[in-house]
Amino acid sequence: MTPRTPEDCDRLFGEYVNGGQLDALVALYEPGGVLIQQDRSPATGHAAIRESLAPMLAAGVRICMNVVYSASVGDVAMLYNDWSASGPGPDGRPAVLQGKAIEVVRRQPDGSWRYVLDDPYGRG
Repeated sequence: MTPRTPEDCDRLFGEYVNGGQLDALVALYEPGGVLIQQDRSPATGHAAIRESLAPMLAAGVRICMNVVYSASVGDVAMLYNDWSASGPGPDGRPAVLQGKAIEVVRRQPDGSWRYVLDDPYGRG
């Protein structure tokens, strides 16, 4: 499925994580897109983003995405997303993570939207 609105990026992100669809998840990012990792380091480009997200899908993490605000100007939009995820922690016991993301998405020439910058912990 193709994101046709900025908010579709987050909706599809959740669907793809919950469905274990790594290729589709990575395709939500522009080829030079950036994912800010939990340690605050950037994963830049599809290969690095794939490497960053693959363990989450391999562990069977379930995520719930909630866009709380969206603002756009022309072909660029900024999303504020509150999310929560559950799955096994480092010790194998159930764990829950939460974050308040800031994301920048851009409309592509084909009309779809892709992440340019994704900071899952950007608002705290």
